[in-house]
Amino acid sequence: MSNAPSAQAPLVPRIALVGGTGPIGASIGTALAATGTPFAVIGRDSSSIATRFAAIPAVEARGWDPEDPARIRAAVRGIDTLVYMVGVPYDAFHLHPPLMRRTLEAAEAEGVRRLLLIGTAYPFGRPRTARVDENHPRAPHTFKGRMRKEQEDLVLEAHARGRIATSILRLPDFYGPDVERSYLADIFAAAAAGRRAKVMGPIDTPHEFVFVPDVGPVVLRLLASAGAFGHTFNLGGAGTITVRNVAEQAFMLMRQNPKLFVANALLLRLAGLFDPVMRELVEMRYLMSDPVIFDDHALARLIGPIPKTSYAEGIARTLDAARRALRRS
Repeated sequence: MSNAPSAQAPLVPRIALVGGTGPIGASIGTALAATGTPFAVIGRDSSSIATRFAAIPAVEARGWDPEDPARIRAAVRGIDTLVYMVGVPYDAFHLHPPLMRRTLEAAEAEGVRRLLLIGTAYPFGRPRTARVDENHPRAPHTFKGRMRKEQEDLVLEAHARGRIATSILRLPDFYGPDVERSYLADIFAAAAAGRRAKVMGPIDTPHEFVFVPDVGPVVLRLLASAGAFGHTFNLGGAGTITVRNVAEQAFMLMRQNPKLFVANALLLRLAGLFDPVMRELVEMRYLMSDPVIFDDHALARLIGPIPKTSYAEGIARTLDAARRALRRS
């Protein structure tokens, strides 16, 4: 009888990140890898999954076609928990509800036990209180907000049916290393390159941003918490800050005075005549003039104190990443 050690079978992933090739997916994947938890990433492009998670070779890439229910079922088969963060083009928000509906139908059919939606502030609409908690009315006044609310409704209705446990974690706008789709992103690229940064005004209103690397550990703690499902939660940033102050700190680290090109409502409308994405930004400009500031006490009561990276540290780390990206280009 041989005493040679037997090869250990690879661990089967029980968690899948749906649409996980963006920065939030990378943050969650990094947190999972740090705990030795195997996971799968579901997306259209296997090469994008391989690129994003190159440092985590054990990740299982699962291709899907979100238009094809059979492909969705195949992608979620054998999975216990889905973390859903599928993005769509900014001018195609009408796709959010049908994508969510097909994913939930496939998940229920395949016996997936839990689904966590990574959501946004859009369903709340204009804030009616200084701090927005989970009890704030969801009364979106924008098309994109209505589509996000319809998406949330599908998730909550699925939980009520009892075939899958669901939850929602809403994030404010975010920033961080290698984050390209953020109201702050061009500040860091511009500071690194010594050029003028393009930002959307107003820029002196206190705003809230979550640092992307902080999100992954929160998601893991939420998934591990009894009582997480059947509820919605907000995650706030490390206090408030203005866009101008972010720019001042970033440019100061480069020993420069901040150089900003501020797009007001008129400029956005003019740009929107030629650029569909800029056209879509017009209705969301209220987030800069009337920002949603989250109250995340309910989340903290469930999972305990939430470590949050200070803006000073987050700005420095994001700028360092922008400088490295510039050197590679």
